Amino acid sequence: MPAATKRDYYEVLGVPRGASEEELKKAYRRLAIKFHPDRNPGNKQAEESFKEINEAYQVLSDPERRAQYDRFGHSAFQGPQGQGPFGGFDFSQGFEEVFSDIFGDFFGTGRGRSRSRSRRGDDLRYDLEVEFEEAARGTEKIIRFQRLTQCEACNGTRARGGSTGARQCPNCRGSGQVRTQQGFFSISTTCGQCRGEGMIISDPCPKCQGQGRVRKQESLSVRIPAGVDNGSRLKLRGEGEAGYGGGAPGDLYVIVHVKEHPLFARQDNDIVIEVPISFPQAALGCEIEVPTLEGKVKLKVPAGTQSGKVLRLKGKGIVDLHGYGRGDQLIRVAVETPRSLTPRQRELLEEFAKLDGKAVSHPLSKGFVDKLKEMFG
Repeated sequence: MPAATKRDYYEVLGVPRGASEEELKKAYRRLAIKFHPDRNPGNKQAEESFKEINEAYQVLSDPERRAQYDRFGHSAFQGPQGQGPFGGFDFSQGFEEVFSDIFGDFFGTGRGRSRSRSRRGDDLRYDLEVEFEEAARGTEKIIRFQRLTQCEACNGTRARGGSTGARQCPNCRGSGQVRTQQGFFSISTTCGQCRGEGMIISDPCPKCQGQGRVRKQESLSVRIPAGVDNGSRLKLRGEGEAGYGGGAPGDLYVIVHVKEHPLFARQDNDIVIEVPISFPQAALGCEIEVPTLEGKVKLKVPAGTQSGKVLRLKGKGIVDLHGYGRGDQLIRVAVETPRSLTPRQRELLEEFAKLDGKAVSHPLSKGFVDKLKEMFG
């Protein structure tokens, strides 16, 4: 492209003259993807634009060349070295990082996506069942499970006797990647000979069969904090399966399942229990014994207590898992109606029924009747 017809390099990339290196790279990358021949097959104009932005970027990305261009313009690169299809510039040099990123967008490859020879171990899940009281108070459990651990015979190298049985892959020279030249582009792909490992195991470890890891039965003490609820997940960092090729181990997640209690139910951090009392106890008032997590306590039931009434014992609930105090125990009163009566009991109740409405107050019944009158007149 003759110097007289060349556009200003900054104009080609669409950046100001004071643009930073990162701004230049972003602009170039965006335009290179837009005008790449693979995206514009047979489009001569796109091909020329692609050549132009490559030429501009090669100059402006090099501090020395950029300084010369800023001072002398296009004439700085005229002469014997200014010949060739792209003005004497070798575009196969110095742009691997940018081209690698572009091909990553096109083909899912690229330097940032190359296969790593070391991989983190898998996470594991363990389902643990605990009693209601254990979840409320906290406890410690021994769990037993199987996991992949690093082979002690080869220290995870997969070769007999450690590293002595492994050799560098001759095809990729230990990188796990091979480069293929396409024009002035260099594409990295996973090495097919070592499958991206970079090493070839000529003499595999007999204990792990060249896997670097063996399955082992493990025992682990797990602290269950007070206040855990059904479905709570405890993370034990680094207690999962061993990594591959020296990678970090995974984590172990313990999922807590709390058994149902025959008397207690949990409502957030409160404990709910239903306690039956007789009609005379509800009418006259009484003192009853109520079970709690710490044992039995005495509770006064006021006279005239209705069925379904909830009484509260402050601070007798479950400790908050995050340290925000403790819940209460809620006692829901259930007034029982006797199913069988002695003749004397029946006689007394019949006498009570005759007096009912004269000497006895029934606020709930009266309220219900008043609401009916409001609805139906």
